[in-house]
Amino acid sequence: VQLQASGGGLVQAGGSLRLSCAASGSIFSINDMGWYRQAPGQQREWVATINSSGSTNYADSVKGRFTISRDNGKNTAYLQMNSLKPEDTGVYYCHADIRVKLGYGLYGYWGQGTLVTVSS
Repeated sequence: VQLQASGGGLVQAGGSLRLSCAASGSIFSINDMGWYRQAPGQQREWVATINSSGSTNYADSVKGRFTISRDNGKNTAYLQMNSLKPEDTGVYYCHADIRVKLGYGLYGYWGQGTLVTVSS
């Protein structure tokens, strides 16, 4: 199983970016999918989560600006980021809880990260 994150880049403050996280490989089902970020010199922090039914949760710092969504048919999650601020700068990692076969337990997988830089 692999998670491939993409969509990062350089954007000015107030701009928008859309991140994608595609899961591939031997997958039976995916429960929660989420995004985390790590700013330079900081610990990784949780940003947003979406479950298989589409229910979402957000960190207070991004609520109202970021929207997480998913396409279950494509095993892909998205993070639409609007009104970006310099403090949103960091490497964004996707995470997914995946069951590879019926009857197997859930296992958490991480993507490789995609860099988001917001200039002031």
